[in-house]
Amino acid sequence: MEEPTADLIRAQLRRLRATAGLSQEEFGKQVHYSASMVSAVETGARPFDRLFLGRADEVLNSGGLLVALLGMLERERQPSWFRPWLDAERGARQLRCFQPTLIPALLQTEHYARAVIRCDDLLSDAEVDKRVAARMERQKILSRDKPPQLIAVIDEGILHRQDESFRFLMAQQVEHLIACAGRPHVSIHLIPLSVGLHIGMSGPFTLARGVDGGWVGSLESQLAGAVIDAEAELATLMARWETVRNEALPRRQSIELLKEVRTSWT
Repeated sequence: MEEPTADLIRAQLRRLRATAGLSQEEFGKQVHYSASMVSAVETGARPFDRLFLGRADEVLNSGGLLVALLGMLERERQPSWFRPWLDAERGARQLRCFQPTLIPALLQTEHYARAVIRCDDLLSDAEVDKRVAARMERQKILSRDKPPQLIAVIDEGILHRQDESFRFLMAQQVEHLIACAGRPHVSIHLIPLSVGLHIGMSGPFTLARGVDGGWVGSLESQLAGAVIDAEAELATLMARWETVRNEALPRRQSIELLKEVRTSWT
């Protein structure tokens, strides 16, 4: 599969290295890679990753060019339906996320994200790595200057999926949720098990409010997803949001429940 942006990254890497007057061996020493590895990356025989390109940007004083191009490549690799949502997510002032089955992507640890993505046995190891890296990159919107407000409503049942092999993974993930909930711009609300059936069990959804005050929604299914911008459909999602939010515990009670769940996994 041809990837013009990947070819551009390799071409820019070669150009920047040559401009700096560095041989592959000299450059490799500075980024802690062998000359043969540098050659393989530049020719496309070996894939590049964010760590390598980040080091290259620093050594070659490129102003973050290579990592920025990698961001473009990662966006291009996303399904076509998902790209408009990524743009909405990055430009959002507020995000409202409801999840009845999984920890929301923006709040997942790398280990949890890898376990979830790995469930698709049609994906190669390389594709799993790419998807995990892309998910971690998405989360950077929460640590940037002027991050969006994130309000996440999560079904408590997600935190009790029993599997001894997940014990460390879940303990780490719950600890991460508690840490995230301590940020001033992140609110996590749990729908307790005692609630039983509720309208949100129909499926997850996310809403993003842009700088212009307008809303966009996102829905995902087993096969694909959809970005929602029609007024009537958005009104339905907003109503569903109010319902699930009303079923959830307040912020402080949710944090206390998370701490109880953490104890059960440790």
